[in-house]
Amino acid sequence: MMLDQIVATREQPQVNDSIDSGTIAACQRGDRHALRRLFDEYKDRVYSIATYSLGGDHAAAADITQQVFLKLMTRIQQFRGDSEFATWLYRLVVNTCRDEQRKQRRFVPLADSFLSSMKSESSPRRNYARKEVSERVQTAISELKPKLRWPILLKYVEGMSYEEIGVVLGCSKGTVASRLNRGHQALSRKLGDLRGQVALD
Repeated sequence: MMLDQIVATREQPQVNDSIDSGTIAACQRGDRHALRRLFDEYKDRVYSIATYSLGGDHAAAADITQQVFLKLMTRIQQFRGDSEFATWLYRLVVNTCRDEQRKQRRFVPLADSFLSSMKSESSPRRNYARKEVSERVQTAISELKPKLRWPILLKYVEGMSYEEIGVVLGCSKGTVASRLNRGHQALSRKLGDLRGQVALD
């Protein structure tokens, strides 16, 4: 069983902007309709990654989503088109989540929401075993240091490339690869008894 199959709640498209440059430019001019379109397009993905990063705390994720779009309204002038808009937005999400975690000084364990849309198996016994493995993996991820947790979440939950993760986290592709490798090693140590059931690369 692959790690991305365990942590993903549903099949999500790869990071890909469907908002054109004209809409972004309209937002930068203060066009309310364009801002509403941005909100409708990205609110679910912002909420999703906020939920994962805050350990399944849905109330906190909803607050973060509101904060992100309030910040977007005042900071969208800073977007220069050097990267895809979605990548720029995710960086704003990451920073907002980090600020929230610093304020709270706590981390809520990952919730059962990861399991909500996993495909069921024909055998109830196998289904139970898969759920148990998933919970173990989620707990192990929640216990990683943030600098290792974020690359894991962005890669396996959001399906980002190393380059995109680097842009979001403000580090090089090599640093992303190193942190992913260290994250995999840490998860392997925590989940060594599940070897053969979970693939971490």
